[in-house]
Amino acid sequence: MAASLDGTASAGLATPAPPKTTRSRQRLSMFLLVAPAVGVLLIWMIVPLALTIYFSLHRYNVLYPERFGFVGLRNFQLLLNDPLFWGSLVKTLILVGASLFFTVVLGVILALVMERDFPGRSIARLLALAPFFVMPVVAALVWKNMLMHPVYGLLSWASSSLGLPVVDWLQNWPMTSIIIIVTWQWTPFAMLVFLTALQSMPEEQKEAAWLDGANPFQMFFSIILPHLSRAITAVVMIESIFFLSIFAEVFTTTGGGPGQASTTLTYIIYARAFLEWNVGAASAGGLFAVILANIVAIFLIRLVARNMQNPEKFG
Repeated sequence: MAASLDGTASAGLATPAPPKTTRSRQRLSMFLLVAPAVGVLLIWMIVPLALTIYFSLHRYNVLYPERFGFVGLRNFQLLLNDPLFWGSLVKTLILVGASLFFTVVLGVILALVMERDFPGRSIARLLALAPFFVMPVVAALVWKNMLMHPVYGLLSWASSSLGLPVVDWLQNWPMTSIIIIVTWQWTPFAMLVFLTALQSMPEEQKEAAWLDGANPFQMFFSIILPHLSRAITAVVMIESIFFLSIFAEVFTTTGGGPGQASTTLTYIIYARAFLEWNVGAASAGGLFAVILANIVAIFLIRLVARNMQNPEKFG
């Protein structure tokens, strides 16, 4: 009798499963709600990619449309045999690597400073975040005409005031100048992410370290930096994807010059498409850039996933 009562009670508490027709209707309703957004996204992504693949397999120059024809992998072969392409790839990797290093280092430093309580901290945080909201073309023009100009630039005025030789940054140090501009733009983003991570750090952990006699360097390398490891990985992943597609800064400041000193992968794609009007070669370069970006993204996403799966390893 007890078993019967228990069974009846447990059966009464169980929630009956909805019939199959109801589940099917729910799935159909969800599909109809999501389908327009997914369809637009697929069209937005697949159509340009399909056209890029199509043109990369054809000889197509806008100036000579009568020469249009299928050439297979000829455009890729010419691209890989072009010394300018490999030089632009090296410059792109240098730009990405240097910009990542400086944005992460400066972002950590600024986050540590902005975490402390001092008069005017809110205004300082707002000013530190401001460069991230400036459009890339506007930022490049400001640095080109107001800061790095050899005659009217603020840096030239400061150098001459100190009795130092004036430096034409964009002429003598083109890649360094672009790295400075990109670092100035993206350091606020890194600072914001790191500052958020620091504010989530338990105060008891810091107090225990101070009571144990830890000095500032031990505190940073043993407690703060491991705590920021996930944030640093996320910043590196996001910024790497964006840095691989940097174009406005190069186009606005140096135009890939002087010579090919600052010609990156994105700029050589632009030059093939809009200066030489060689759509086939530009499409081959674009596909290579997409493949490179996906390789980097897959590697970094796996790194982030590994960090998430092993939280005890990172503080």
